[in-house]
Amino acid sequence: MTDAQTLTAAPPSDAAPSSSAAPGRGTAAETLVQAFVDHGFTHFTGVPCSLLKGVFRVLESGTGPAEQVAYLPAPREDSALGVASGLSAAGARPVVLMQNSGLGYCLNVLTSLNLIYDLHVPLIVSWRGHDGNDAVEHDIIGRELLNLLDVFDLRHTVFDPDEPCASVERCLAAAEDGRHTPVLIVKEGI
Repeated sequence: MTDAQTLTAAPPSDAAPSSSAAPGRGTAAETLVQAFVDHGFTHFTGVPCSLLKGVFRVLESGTGPAEQVAYLPAPREDSALGVASGLSAAGARPVVLMQNSGLGYCLNVLTSLNLIYDLHVPLIVSWRGHDGNDAVEHDIIGRELLNLLDVFDLRHTVFDPDEPCASVERCLAAAEDGRHTPVLIVKEGI
């Protein structure tokens, strides 16, 4: 198998879903990953953030719902989106994780690749600074995140940790026409 085939190949399908990731039985992070798996997503990539540390722990563990996907760590958010875009163009179904400040790094990739070539890869974006009680460097992007998403017509849903599956459903449904990029916003650590 070539390196390109390895990257785009789906993880082994003989991995049974973890009962601990069943809705209502696993952590919010496990259930979130499982919900994307249940929708046919095959790869996750991204840059860690403290609000998303539970999701990264699930993906890095290689157990439970992570047995059913490939996880590709990334050094920068725009690199993660570039890798995910290539995977998507090759027929895989990737998801990108990032901190909201990383969305700024991705605007060129989004506007010059994803949005014009209809590569609408779901984004899971942490919302640092949404309440003004975070580190000062998160204040502006925290205050303006929803406006930024609206400017680029990125369909966003705020994640409800009590209803992870429903949150993923709403997020993906908002972009089910295939013409919009779905964004799941995580306000609190999971």
